[in-house]
Amino acid sequence: MSLKKQEAKRGHTDRRAANAWCLYDWANSAFATIIMAAVFPVYYGAVAARDLPPMLATSCWGYTNTIAMLLLALVAPILGAMADHSGARKRFLRYFAGFGIFFTAAMVFIGAGDWKIASLFYILALLGWSCANIFYDSLLPHVAENDRIDQISSRGYALGYLGGGLLLGINIVMIKPEIIGLTRCPGIPDGEWGSRFSFLSVAIWWTIFSIPLFRYVNEPPAVLRAGESPNPLRAGFQRLRHTLKDIRRYSELLKFLIAFWFYNDGIASIIIMAVLFGREIGVGQEHLLGAILMVQFIGMPFAIAFGWLASRLGTKRSIYLSLIIYALIAIGGYFMQSALHFWILAFLVAMVQGGSQALSRSLFGRMVPRNRTGEFFGFYDISSKFASIIGPSLFATVAMVTGSSRNGILSLLLLFIIGGIILSLVDEKKGIQAAEMENNATY
Repeated sequence: MSLKKQEAKRGHTDRRAANAWCLYDWANSAFATIIMAAVFPVYYGAVAARDLPPMLATSCWGYTNTIAMLLLALVAPILGAMADHSGARKRFLRYFAGFGIFFTAAMVFIGAGDWKIASLFYILALLGWSCANIFYDSLLPHVAENDRIDQISSRGYALGYLGGGLLLGINIVMIKPEIIGLTRCPGIPDGEWGSRFSFLSVAIWWTIFSIPLFRYVNEPPAVLRAGESPNPLRAGFQRLRHTLKDIRRYSELLKFLIAFWFYNDGIASIIIMAVLFGREIGVGQEHLLGAILMVQFIGMPFAIAFGWLASRLGTKRSIYLSLIIYALIAIGGYFMQSALHFWILAFLVAMVQGGSQALSRSLFGRMVPRNRTGEFFGFYDISSKFASIIGPSLFATVAMVTGSSRNGILSLLLLFIIGGIILSLVDEKKGIQAAEMENNATY
């Protein structure tokens, strides 16, 4: 085979792998959209926790997320290090995705008053989804070169918005069939079984559209170190100790993780708490679901636009822009009074949610050594999940102490301010150079 044909074949394979990687965002974003943001939070408050006062149900939802994120934060870095040692990023992804899919499907059995079971199944499903994302994200530097990583990451988020939005649209019809002129079955509570079947549909969707990633994305090779234990668990702890001892070498990466910890805290909290907060102040379910659906479809072009913006404005500056808009969203949430206000704030979220997260992922991916992507994306996920511990807890605690969820929303403003200040201290060029030095020493 000629050199030109070999390069063409490799380019085709690389594009296929990148497209298959992006499609997993389409697959797993159904969980983020329907289980984390749109349908399950409403079902939790209206059905599973119907015997609790509304503000207590909102706080229980916040603490449920806190428990899940705390458990994940404890295991994320060791799992990533074990996957690097074993060359098993895809295998770990498959195991944890399967775990999350199982408990998502089990949510179909959650009925009225079952808020404790609902919290348990949600925690287990979220653990599976989040752990799988560690290994999914860790594959990004292996399917995209540095000059394309912003665009590939943004394309993944864009497909995630589209996929999650399409399934949410189908689920809205199941929950409220009268929207398209169908009659609800007599004796069925408003949307209850439609909501239950929507949880099952997420599990099926997630399963089917994960298949291309496992077929077309290659498993990055394991890189063993001298004196390292052959036991994956022991080797994982050895690698973590080595990284922590050598943390000065990755000082820019560390600063970025801290910045991401704060501002992603605010982003995650808005995603997790928005629907229940809207329901608490009297926004109807049709407006809540409709606004979330709008976010999915409007978020897609804006996620792609942020990938383009990063190539013109720079990745860090593009993230700054998104944080300014998020700060305005937190302030606007405090003054929100009507369904119209909820729609306006949802539109602003759609503008920046995908872009801010996609560019954060790609910026981090540039500063990570390729032979240690699982380990470092484990730390990335810890930063993300510890953020999700503090954010909902802050919201729930401020709301309970002051007696107003509006103060909980406003408290998130501080997280965007602190995150933006720390991000300004990150020297991304220095961080990329540190990663390239280790890559060159390894390969």
